Amino acid sequence: MLELAGIIILGIIAQWVAWRLKLPAILPLILIGLMVGPIATLYTDDGSKLIEPIWNGEKGLFPGEGLYYFVSLAISIILFEGGLTLKRSEIATVGPVITKLITVGSIVTFFGAGVAAHYIFDLSWQLSFLFSSLIIVTGPTVITPILRNIPLKKDVSTVLKWEGILIDPIGALVAVLVFEFISVGEGSAFTQTALIEFGKILLFGTTFGFTFAHALAFAIKKDLIPHYLMNVVSLSVVLLVFVESDVFAHESGLLAVVVMGMVLGNMNLPNLNELLYFKESLSVLLISILFILLAANINVSDLELLKTWDTAWLFLIVVFLIRPLGVLLSTQGSGLKLNEKLFIGWVGPRGIVAAGIASLFGSKLLAKGEPGAEYITPLVFMIVLGTVLFNATTARLFSKLIGVFLTKSEGILIIGASKVSRLIANYLKNNDRHVVLIDNNEANVEKSKRLGLEAFSANVYSDTLTDNIELNDVGYLMALTGNSEINRFAIDKFRNQFGENGSFRLVDTDEMNDSENNAKDGVFSYTADFARLSETARKYPSINEVGIKDLEHYRTLIDMTRTDEDIIPVFLKMPNGNLEIVPSFSTEMAEIKEGSKLVYLGKVFDFDL
Repeated sequence: MLELAGIIILGIIAQWVAWRLKLPAILPLILIGLMVGPIATLYTDDGSKLIEPIWNGEKGLFPGEGLYYFVSLAISIILFEGGLTLKRSEIATVGPVITKLITVGSIVTFFGAGVAAHYIFDLSWQLSFLFSSLIIVTGPTVITPILRNIPLKKDVSTVLKWEGILIDPIGALVAVLVFEFISVGEGSAFTQTALIEFGKILLFGTTFGFTFAHALAFAIKKDLIPHYLMNVVSLSVVLLVFVESDVFAHESGLLAVVVMGMVLGNMNLPNLNELLYFKESLSVLLISILFILLAANINVSDLELLKTWDTAWLFLIVVFLIRPLGVLLSTQGSGLKLNEKLFIGWVGPRGIVAAGIASLFGSKLLAKGEPGAEYITPLVFMIVLGTVLFNATTARLFSKLIGVFLTKSEGILIIGASKVSRLIANYLKNNDRHVVLIDNNEANVEKSKRLGLEAFSANVYSDTLTDNIELNDVGYLMALTGNSEINRFAIDKFRNQFGENGSFRLVDTDEMNDSENNAKDGVFSYTADFARLSETARKYPSINEVGIKDLEHYRTLIDMTRTDEDIIPVFLKMPNGNLEIVPSFSTEMAEIKEGSKLVYLGKVFDFDL
């Protein structure tokens, strides 16, 4: 009981420490696992581990192969949750660079690391390529914390984010297939039996995943499942799909749950977001338990295998040769600059899928007596721990050294994607500003995307917004929803992260009627709340510009907009193209230079100025 409770408590503490220190959670989780596992044997009186994952006759949490079953089921849930996040529309727009990274880059890693492991550790070709397949994956759970506080150009953060998301199931699938070749090949990876098993994995994995995804979607849409059972029924279906697929084709369960997640994630299900939040919470708990167990299950003898220069050489080749080579080949002909390519090549931490499947497959092969299998788990853990620690400590410094670190964040985040927000965002986009809209109204988000705007569905009360590394270059925050409480909450919560250059919100009706106490973070005009903005946008859906002679002329224009309900000031456009947001509380702006313009929403000024 003490060990089980201790794992959960230590896991959540590790997650909290990682959040406070802005590190990938996998780093403290593995370190805690090593401390209570193999390292504990060096200082306990009886030389035993504080936490023994497998029953050894005296103590242990899981008898026989119980640990491996638990690991398999946990990984299936984690991969299903990852599959839910893969949207077909987003994959289609991420560009050729990411497509090449998950294809060409994976091939380079697979063959490069396989050859290196074979010649450095004298492993068989089958085990060498199993090792290389396991370190193909990077993963968003390790990349996001590293990049969250490094202001980068949007293209760079987008490439790294989507590579991590898309390559997780690909790496898992490749590892499963290589493992199957080893299991049934009897020394020859390309026997007829292995090829038949390969086909069975693809057939049953895709069939079970696709069929059960549609069956569950049908049950959800027809309200055959009560709301309070939705999440647990979905969880049970995931486990059922994994187990049933594995019965028909050994090791096909992982592919089945990834396919099921991808199919469900691209359906218009009413409770998909709620299901995703549940799976995210469950994944956090499983990851916390899983990695303490896996690290604790390593023995001192496994660690001693790594106490050679061969280990260091393999790590250096993977990090400084194979990863950069894969990135450079994948980014040929792209619009990325050399320094951006170098940074992407520098950042390649391995994550949860690599360590989890390595422990699972390594233990199975070791139990079967496969020569050299004892190297798989410690070598992969070495790559995982080493790359996470290396990137977590050097990524920020390296970004500054090569000039990809943004010294000033010019991006604009708009809370609310109504027609008014879309008009303003479209103007900003046409003036070469990175602008992102968020809204929990899917219809508004879809309308924004059809205009070619960057928009996504998000809840301002959730913490997921702060995890979006594509917002690293955002320095301005505008809350433009029709709910004044949401606007205030958004400003208070995200001011420090997204509003370093300015945070603004729409005034409400009470503030409009009390101009003397107008909010200092109000935007556009104290005579314009959401209702007036919406009505003006309905009547005159356009953003216009008018030239400004001097500061006095600017004040005159602002006074006119306050008396004309069909004109609302938005930005001040400088001669060099820079835009300044017009505040609601003052007509005092920076020095007005010749060639400046007032940008406004509504009808065109039709009088002589």
